[in-house]
Amino acid sequence: MRTATERPSANRLEKIGERRPFAVDLAAALALSACAAFGIWLNLPGQKPPDYDKAAVALMGASGLVLLGRRARPRLAVTVSAVCTAGTAALGYLLTPLLLAPLMGALYWLATRTGPKTTRRYGIATVLAVTLTAVLTDLKDPVTLPLQMFGPACWLALPLFAGNMARLRWAYLQAAQHRAERAERTREEEARLRVAEERVRIARELHDVVAHHMALANAQAGTAAHLALSNPEQTRKILVGLTDTTSSALRELKTTLGLLRQNDDPSGDSSLSPLPGLAQLPDLVEACASAGLEATVTTEGEPRPLPPGVDLTAYRIVQEALTNVAKHATTRTARVHLAHTGSHLAISVINDGAPRLRTPRDGGFGLLGMRERARSVGGDLTAGPRPHDGYAVTATLPLSPPVRELRGQTAA
Repeated sequence: MRTATERPSANRLEKIGERRPFAVDLAAALALSACAAFGIWLNLPGQKPPDYDKAAVALMGASGLVLLGRRARPRLAVTVSAVCTAGTAALGYLLTPLLLAPLMGALYWLATRTGPKTTRRYGIATVLAVTLTAVLTDLKDPVTLPLQMFGPACWLALPLFAGNMARLRWAYLQAAQHRAERAERTREEEARLRVAEERVRIARELHDVVAHHMALANAQAGTAAHLALSNPEQTRKILVGLTDTTSSALRELKTTLGLLRQNDDPSGDSSLSPLPGLAQLPDLVEACASAGLEATVTTEGEPRPLPPGVDLTAYRIVQEALTNVAKHATTRTARVHLAHTGSHLAISVINDGAPRLRTPRDGGFGLLGMRERARSVGGDLTAGPRPHDGYAVTATLPLSPPVRELRGQTAA
């Protein structure tokens, strides 16, 4: 097992090999050839080495130099090195670890750069060829026969095992790196998705606040201008209502922006007013009445406390639907119906007048925002013309948070 002090050195050697591969291969080939040349002179005590030194040196030199191509052609390097080593054994030289060094290096690199099947096939063929050549050459000497038979086999099996372990380690490190890169990409994608969702949420919230109050303020200002000369008292009441509308818009805008600021600043203003809900429907109806829109609210079933997200969503849907009636419908009346069931809240906002515009009313951001709000809490929303005349917005919202919100609360 590598220690913490060995890893930096190994990393430096790998980086050097990546920057100068030919220089590293040349140094390895020369070093292994020198080991093999020195191994020619080694023999058992009392025995004289064969007198084929020039031929043996040439074979060992070729066995080492062929390692220069071990990166591109590891199979060829093993084959040539095995032939040269077997030829040296056929000359009668003892197969010592030094003499086997080039072949051991070739087998190691073969195991690291090819699959297990190729490694086994070439490894077994090489061991059998070299071992049988050594045994058949020295068959008459019963003393060196076991050494020639088992020694080379054990030494040649060692680089095969080490190379296979190195290949598995490199494959593991590469897989770990790919997993880390994939996890980093996933985190970046999730971060971008969260940013996009937050931008949509901010835009939807600001649209609901600004569009509704601006539409009411525009209607109130237009009515006041129309009645300014003929009915000053009614004009005064409308202007008072206009002041209340703009004040309400400023309060909601302050609350929305304050909540957004608190996400990044925990020490933000703690005196912000709560987000609106269905409890504020009477105030909404009164504000619409000051703009000339008569809205009636009916309730079916037993009302029950709603989750904050569902309560805000229900209020915003009714608010946006009434805003659309004020802006687009020919009639100045609307009916809001709330139906509380065991697990859902059904909302319907209906008006009987035809649109002032020829274009459909679901082409803007208002209905798109309502649909997104309904889906965000696990509900759905439909909007469109009624069979005879008028327009209807219906929504069904669950009375419990969606599963993903529960998971987020559990994780938190």
